[in-house]
Amino acid sequence: MPNFTLPHLIDIAHRSLVRAGAGEAMAATTARALVAAEAQGLSSHGMGRLPQYALHLRNGRADGKAVPHIVKSKRATVLVDAGTGLAFPACALAVAEALRRAREYGVAFAGVTNSHHFGIAAYHLLPVAEAGMVGLAFGNSPAAMPAAGGRRPLFGTNPIAAVFPRAAAPPLIIDLSLSEAARGKVMVAAREGQPIPPGWALDRDGMPTTDAKAALDGSMLPMGGAKGAMLALVVELLACALTGAAFGFEADSFFVDEGNRPKLGQAFLVIDPDALAGRGDYLERVETLVATMLEDPGVRLPGARRDALAAAAARDGVELAQGLADTLSRLAEP
Repeated sequence: MPNFTLPHLIDIAHRSLVRAGAGEAMAATTARALVAAEAQGLSSHGMGRLPQYALHLRNGRADGKAVPHIVKSKRATVLVDAGTGLAFPACALAVAEALRRAREYGVAFAGVTNSHHFGIAAYHLLPVAEAGMVGLAFGNSPAAMPAAGGRRPLFGTNPIAAVFPRAAAPPLIIDLSLSEAARGKVMVAAREGQPIPPGWALDRDGMPTTDAKAALDGSMLPMGGAKGAMLALVVELLACALTGAAFGFEADSFFVDEGNRPKLGQAFLVIDPDALAGRGDYLERVETLVATMLEDPGVRLPGARRDALAAAAARDGVELAQGLADTLSRLAEP
């Protein structure tokens, strides 16, 4: 398999997005996010998404010339309109505003409306951790999971992420989708002609399947059964009801060539530890918990594996399947 340096991948992604119709700022922020995901071993949200994003720009499912802007602001809250463009510029603006307001008010909530797929949820929270703040991120996606007791896909896989800074170590990074597995993993399996494990998905008739393509045409199973479905409902309400964005069942699948502009929602909560017990107490409590967790030799801190893979990728580059590499080359060539 061909090997690529991270700067080379960023260049490929940037050129591909511009060729597909994205503005310079949108292409730059999106390219960095895709390559960061690839470097962390999260190929389901990495360069494999680039052909999908480029197609959506070309066929009008995303507006490449959109410029995110604030449409409503009140003290510790702000609403950003992504303008039906790719999500990354709007999320960056929302997080920056949430950070600014959290410094002033102790806590801030930023919503994004009329948005698109926002990649790795935790990626958007890295500036929050760097600022010494606690952050949470929520986002919905096109319908892929049924409500508790239902059969029809209604909610997205709706990721939740959180970051907790530490005193002298990388932050704790918690990031999970609320389906049994991220739908992006099914996308990768379908592209590579691989089966998926039992218990991940149902086909369009509501029957269990290990066929990745049938799963993309069917529905994902929620993590933890009814509990996962309830958490997906919480995310749908936080990211859509509060922001005016489209619910998952109102957005056409990302995995079809034609469809509507998804107009999805994202939400970010930022908390300043100084506004509560104080930074010293917060950091002491975190380190006490971490030390106790690590007394068990089987425990791995959340985010540690991603950090290690990203460091290796920065040093050694990343390998991509030949088919994907060929596709990326075609997307980027003038």
